Amino acid sequence: MTMFTPTSPDGLVALVTERCLAVHGTAVVAIDAPDGAQPLPLADAVCASLREQGRPCDVVSLHDYVRPASLRFEHGRDDELSYRTLWFDYDALNREVVRSVRTDRRWLPRLWDEDEDRSARCARVPAADGQVLLVAGPMLLGRDLDFDVTVQLHLGEGALMRRTPADQRWTVPALLRRAADVTVEPDLLVRYDHPPRPAVRAGS
Repeated sequence: MTMFTPTSPDGLVALVTERCLAVHGTAVVAIDAPDGAQPLPLADAVCASLREQGRPCDVVSLHDYVRPASLRFEHGRDDELSYRTLWFDYDALNREVVRSVRTDRRWLPRLWDEDEDRSARCARVPAADGQVLLVAGPMLLGRDLDFDVTVQLHLGEGALMRRTPADQRWTVPALLRRAADVTVEPDLLVRYDHPPRPAVRAGS
């Protein structure tokens, strides 16, 4: 039976920060979580913590790497398979962020404006020495993305339904199916049904 150790939101931030600081040089870190878990606030808090300790850090939202609406909605606006397989442009994320920050020492903060459904028209940003990039969003694990640290915020099915907005609950079966199919284990597995009271898998 998997054991979890209770912590606090600040304790979780400190733990993820510690893992990031343990990576020497450039670090690309995944915070894998469904939208219902709201991973961006955690990513922002970790980013602020790293900067306070002198480590350059930025956050990349997976929602800035969605595909155009013509592709996302090709099979309807609530197609489970589309959400799992082609909603987000993981190949572009790999090319423009995960690999580029290491090989070219620059990275692209945003590829696509999801609201306006057009190119984000962002310039590539030079990577600082010791740059940390926190990539936050759903279904990041199991995509052959070379992350240095992986954090997964896990919601049980009930919590996932409760915390997902009503107009997005069609994504829940896709998220559950994806979670069942992926065998990659995160470095830090966090039980996140109640964000004010997270719990971290023992031994993580």
